[in-house]
Amino acid sequence: MTNPVARLHPAAGILATLSFFTVFAGDFWRNLIGWPAYLALAGVLAIANVVWIFIARPQLTFRKWPKMLLLFVALAIASIAWARYEGVSGPGGHVDVTLGVAALLAAGVAGLAPALILNQRLLVKVLSSALRWVLGLSLLFELVVALFVRHPILPLMRVAGVDYTGKVPGAFYWSRNDLLHGGPIQGIVGNADLLAMCALIGLIVFSLQRADRISRPFWGWFWIVLAAVELALTRSATVLVATAATAVVLGFALWARARSQKGRGPLYLSALLLLVVVVGGALTAWHEFTALFGKSPTLTGRTDIWNAVIPLAQQHPVFGWGWLGYWVPWAKPFDGLAVRHGVQYLQAHNAWLDVWLQLGIVGVVVFALLAVTTLGRAWFMAVDRPMLDASGRHPFTAVTLLPLLVFAAQLVQSLAESRLLLESGWALLVVWSVTTKASRP
Repeated sequence: MTNPVARLHPAAGILATLSFFTVFAGDFWRNLIGWPAYLALAGVLAIANVVWIFIARPQLTFRKWPKMLLLFVALAIASIAWARYEGVSGPGGHVDVTLGVAALLAAGVAGLAPALILNQRLLVKVLSSALRWVLGLSLLFELVVALFVRHPILPLMRVAGVDYTGKVPGAFYWSRNDLLHGGPIQGIVGNADLLAMCALIGLIVFSLQRADRISRPFWGWFWIVLAAVELALTRSATVLVATAATAVVLGFALWARARSQKGRGPLYLSALLLLVVVVGGALTAWHEFTALFGKSPTLTGRTDIWNAVIPLAQQHPVFGWGWLGYWVPWAKPFDGLAVRHGVQYLQAHNAWLDVWLQLGIVGVVVFALLAVTTLGRAWFMAVDRPMLDASGRHPFTAVTLLPLLVFAAQLVQSLAESRLLLESGWALLVVWSVTTKASRP
């Protein structure tokens, strides 16, 4: 790979920041300007990112491309041929699957362009800028609703076919006006779990920037505190577990940095034992484990969705039903599949089940290899000493921890959400997969 750019052109900075903002806050645009305008915006950004790659012409040899990422995308594209859905697009649902693949590619290119073109510090800078916009506007939005509107508000642009009259389900509201009641707040993204994940990623990014003294002290600490406050106000149990897991991963990474490569045996053994204890404890004392995080044993109905998805996945177990990403509610078998309190959910709430459903066991194997290889490279990027600098030292930097910490949080979230396959989750997975592969010798 050629040396990534060390100076960011203003137009490129705006494009990268807006692209990250859009994949993090897609519901903001959809609630504000509606689906048609949002799709036009997403299409323009995707084309602009492709043009940016073409202009920059980053040279990445085939050896440096993450093969499992390419294979997973190829499998999703190929699934158009064997799609098995029934809906308004006709038998097989090939049009729906084509749109699902297009959405996967559009989100992927939002991560691919900065990953290929920018150096590590600039990549962190645009990611930080996008997250500051999401978190800053979210708190401002909730303050305006709490102080001036003083009642829950629905999206400005309503979704066609959704009944907003009578007793409206809470999930339909853009903001529930809960800021002054201690949350859970939803911010501009209109969902507490999504805002919580943005806050956690922001907390990681802002903290690493401050640790490396990239940000100014006052503003660095300001955004760290704001991200922590918003994370607390979302009251998201899923992201709380991801936060705890990320803290544990950080502890092990710092431990590994303090030891030589040959002296990490006790560290890996400790990590394995801790994983066995946590997983074993959760499975044997499920009710107590879920109660610890304020959840019911069904994880707010998630297990009901899983029990509905598994038989469907078993109908086409090898290659799945075809890639959709978000489920399309007008297509069988999703019509009425996951309805809770009047709300039809459009994901399996487990990324691994969603991959099995849509791309079969073959997709699960490829996706698992993609996750494992990306996590492994992120680990060694975080803990291995860099090259000698001009002073003859081996300086560690905080930002090299970023792929490891964020991807660890995403993997934990993937057990209860499918966001790793959608919008920001997929864009970030592309970033970590490409940058960690390109950084290996």
